[in-house]
Amino acid sequence: MKKMIEINNLGKQYANGFVALDNITLNVKKGEILALLGPNGAGKTTLISTICGIVNPTSGNVTVGGFDIIKNYRQTRSLIGLVPQELTTDAFETPWNNLTFSRGLFGLPKNPQIVERVLKDLSLWDKKDARIMTLSGGMKRRLLIAKALVHEPQVLFLDEPTAGVDVGLRQDMWRMVDKLRNQGVTIVLTTHYIEEAEAIADRIGVISGGKLLLVEDKQSLMARMGQKQLKVELMESLDSIPAVLSEQGFLLSEDHLSIIYHYDKDAPEVDIAGLLQSVSIAGLGVKDIHTQQSSLEEIFVDLVEDAV
Repeated sequence: MKKMIEINNLGKQYANGFVALDNITLNVKKGEILALLGPNGAGKTTLISTICGIVNPTSGNVTVGGFDIIKNYRQTRSLIGLVPQELTTDAFETPWNNLTFSRGLFGLPKNPQIVERVLKDLSLWDKKDARIMTLSGGMKRRLLIAKALVHEPQVLFLDEPTAGVDVGLRQDMWRMVDKLRNQGVTIVLTTHYIEEAEAIADRIGVISGGKLLLVEDKQSLMARMGQKQLKVELMESLDSIPAVLSEQGFLLSEDHLSIIYHYDKDAPEVDIAGLLQSVSIAGLGVKDIHTQQSSLEEIFVDLVEDAV
């Protein structure tokens, strides 16, 4: 599949010596959804801002749609739509005029049909003639997304797009993201809502301290790094785990009402029946038994902690 974004050895170091991006290499395919996860200050926004031409890189190179972001700035910027974290809009303008003007900034002719479609897709049609200053915070966030889409970009960057917004907007946004992907739009998003990345992304990238720790297909990442746990809920709380169970690797939960055994889901030597028999031999009253696989959040936390 065609590479829409190509990043090679990208670095950004500020005058005070702070390294915001450390030798980032990354390719994003056309029509792909890539989620970038990382703690605050990890470099997510700096990476997006560099690709969009807002921040100048110190080293390396980036192309979007085959165009260099520095040598061919106008071509790359026309291909990109950006939804920033900050709510910055013209307070005295209307959504209709604001979007029409935004199209003009990219040298595109007026197209009322496209403006109407974008406003309707983001549930803003009934506010098209209202002053932006009268809109709620959630509606202003919708308008930022509309501005990023009105020039029909091939690449859409969403920087923490659902931070602090209502559930309705979040659901509208993910429906829109799915629709755009089906149209071949490449989408890169940063998020703190890991469950959303797990739900919609094709690949997951983890960034920390300006370094890209990994980029991997979501399913293979879960399969490669995911662990399972056997949780045995007890009829009564325990002060400590019986020695026979502790030796096998069982751990006591914080509430002392369960014992937990962690294991690799693909490990052939795990004898679940034998483990449960040991629980029975230890004389523990069992209330319930269930297993679960590690979430993407747990995998993410482990990766970041290992990188520190």
